[in-house]
Amino acid sequence: MTVLVVGSGHNALVAACYLARAGERVEVLERDEVLGGAVSTVARFPGHLVDRGSSAHIMIRHTGIVEELELDRFGLRYLDCDPWAFAPAPANSDAVPIVFHRDLDRTCASIAAACGHRDADAYRRFVAVWEPRARRVMRAFAGPARPDRLVRSFWGLDARAGGSALSREFLQTGDALLDSWFDDERLKAALAWFGAQSGPPMSEPGTAPMVGFAALMHTLPPGRAVGGSGALTAALVARLRADGGEVSAGDAVTELRRAGGGWRVRTASGRELAAPTVIAGTHILTTLELLRRGGFDAGVLDDWARRIRVGPGIGMVVRAATSALPEYPGATAAESARGLQLLVSDRRRLWAAHGAALAGELPPRPVVLAMSFSALDPSIAPAGEHQLSLWAQWHPRRLADGSGWDAHAEREGDRIVGELDSLAPGFADSVRRRFVQTPADLERELGLLGGNVMHVEMSLDQMFFWRPLPELSGQRVPGAPGLFLTGASTHPGGGVSGASGRTAARLALRDRRRARWSSIGRR
Repeated sequence: MTVLVVGSGHNALVAACYLARAGERVEVLERDEVLGGAVSTVARFPGHLVDRGSSAHIMIRHTGIVEELELDRFGLRYLDCDPWAFAPAPANSDAVPIVFHRDLDRTCASIAAACGHRDADAYRRFVAVWEPRARRVMRAFAGPARPDRLVRSFWGLDARAGGSALSREFLQTGDALLDSWFDDERLKAALAWFGAQSGPPMSEPGTAPMVGFAALMHTLPPGRAVGGSGALTAALVARLRADGGEVSAGDAVTELRRAGGGWRVRTASGRELAAPTVIAGTHILTTLELLRRGGFDAGVLDDWARRIRVGPGIGMVVRAATSALPEYPGATAAESARGLQLLVSDRRRLWAAHGAALAGELPPRPVVLAMSFSALDPSIAPAGEHQLSLWAQWHPRRLADGSGWDAHAEREGDRIVGELDSLAPGFADSVRRRFVQTPADLERELGLLGGNVMHVEMSLDQMFFWRPLPELSGQRVPGAPGLFLTGASTHPGGGVSGASGRTAARLALRDRRRARWSSIGRR
């Protein structure tokens, strides 16, 4: 093999596909029997195809990767989530829900009915200002994390108020951005909860663009892959194999060792493979441990590991098979069930949940995002049934009282289901089966250390050319030529984008071309 790829997360598979398409001989090595990491779908319940990690795909639809790799030829089909978000009316109130359609006019009409005409007009202006900004952020996310490229990505934005004013807009907290535009707390809470799906709370500096991404949803909303999130992985694997690539599942890599001018890779089954190039798609701390076992400088590895901040954990999930969709007062299923159901009406709940997680405590009340994609794609559930994923932030991996998650999983699952039931009465009675994924489960099953689906915290100091550290932000490891990094630990971070994998492949191909020309020059 000329390239070995460690891990089969979607970024690793994207890298493998670009390399194989360029004519490289590629083998992907995966510890799990299920490919795709957090972008995978399994049969949790009879007749149900249930996601193990992500469910809605946003960023990859804006990168061009799906089109470049022609993944539609390999079975990938996306359905638009439209409406892309829904904020139910608070429990026991006369208020009406907020429905975020792809169509801006319909969204503004819903905001006017729920929050008043001033906020509806403000939202229209907000989209006009932040849609081009969000497109530039997506452009910055789509390529390497270099300062010059970051500047070019934003070049041409309206900066009539001056560059310092524009940079302040981007570097402020998401909450400050919302407060400067809107009056109604329900609207601000819904948009803050949408922004917080990136990981950090919108009270942190530099999170304004995460809120601004909402404007981009009116151009291209989140997509739901037909058959489940794992349909993306299946298409990538099919593309890779069509180009001659190989995939080995169920055999974990145990060591990365520099040998001569290349790499020796050892697996749990005892295989020893050699290649000049390795793409590591595992969690950055896992990759550093593999290097340690291969004899890399322990002092350097210890320094890097100590400075990378994983954080307390992000959340947990309840996957539920139900007899019906949630019935929210004042809304039809067509309005509520096809996108992200933002079950928070006051940002104080977000602040309280995040503060509790920092202290190692469970949230006073879980903050929940519900997704019922069987309403959009009936193929994932049997006739007469539906399926929901209830994602809750923030839940710490390690609890301050020292107790393990086994003691809390079912009770916390009850509280998460209860949040939805309080807004859609009768939902709890519709649950036929459920599967609870705690932070400990996410770590154990998916290799997400600390239960963090973003690998390492998505705070400003660990983004762009600081992710996960300045020394590693170029997706290379100093002192380890031929080794390239990809995955959520690298720029642009978590979420389903594939951009990190494409960048890693381009870097590897560039190096291999240079090596070939150098070899020719020495003859």
